[in-house]
Amino acid sequence: MKISEAAARCGLGIDTIRFYERSGLLPPVARGADGKRRFSPGDVDWLILMASLRETGMPMERMRRFAELYRRGDDSISERRRMLVDHAATLAARRAGLDRCAALLAAKLKRYDDIEKGE
Repeated sequence: MKISEAAARCGLGIDTIRFYERSGLLPPVARGADGKRRFSPGDVDWLILMASLRETGMPMERMRRFAELYRRGDDSISERRRMLVDHAATLAARRAGLDRCAALLAAKLKRYDDIEKGE
C-alpha cells in the first residue's frame, strides 16, 4: 500500500512516517519499481506500535533501541520484552498518579458545586 494508505490505517501523518523512517524507527520498507514505498500490513502494525509507544511517553532514544533490537531478530526478544515490561510499569505509575490527580480535581469540583448551591 502507498504511504497515504499506511498513514490512514495507522493514524499517523505522512511526515511522521517519513520522520520515523529517517530516525531508524521503521524497518526498511519495500519500494516498487517506481521507487515509491510499498507498506505491508506488518509495516502498518509496526507503525501503530511505534505511535503507541510515543503516545505513552517512551523517549525516542528508547524507541530507537527497541527498533534496533527488532531488526536483530528473535535473539533479542527477551530484551525487547524487558523494555516493554519496564514501559508498562512506567505507565502504571503514571496512571496511578493521574488517578490521584483526577480524584483531587473531582473533590474540588464537588466542593465548588456545593458552594454554588449554597451548601
